[in-house]
Amino acid sequence: MYNYITGKVVNKSDCAIVLDNNGIGYEIGVSGNTLFDVEYGEIAKIYTYLYVREDEMSLYGFSRLDEKNLFLRLIEVSGIGPKMAMQILSGYDLKTLTLAIASGDIKTLAKIKGLGKKTAELLVVSLKDHVADDITLLAMDGPSNSTPIIGEDVADAVNVLESLGIAKTEAVKKATEAAKHVSGADNIIAYCLKQL
Repeated sequence: MYNYITGKVVNKSDCAIVLDNNGIGYEIGVSGNTLFDVEYGEIAKIYTYLYVREDEMSLYGFSRLDEKNLFLRLIEVSGIGPKMAMQILSGYDLKTLTLAIASGDIKTLAKIKGLGKKTAELLVVSLKDHVADDITLLAMDGPSNSTPIIGEDVADAVNVLESLGIAKTEAVKKATEAAKHVSGADNIIAYCLKQL
């Protein structure tokens, strides 16, 4: 129903903002990432999702379209509703979260408050093939809110490994692991090939 709303940020709380658009204040549930991206008093464009149920109507918002797209994928997973999806999105920056899902890093995902090991495993099984394609795009998207795990070197290495016939999810996993030991796309590729 609403694709996005542009307005002035007139209030911020732990998990929501109020966006004033032509005298109407929209209360929008947001993740920690979006909360970090918007400033009180600024004009912000927030991509929205209207959640409607018999007993609830809530508006969720995202400062970036790729965060909204990941949210939409999360709520398709059995047992994950909008509130849990926002909790997951607040657990890490988008790059770290996407990489954890794509590489099957259950340990990292299970550290998110409210997300147990079983749900983390379900998340990986349901989404890892879908988010693997987002890795390269996120790598080119500049620095993240926290220490970036995915860099251009990893993305370049993934592309080369794929061209050698390695599946994308496996390439992401191997390149990410290699980047913990060596730096530079060529060194990451060489490290991965030695492990085959």
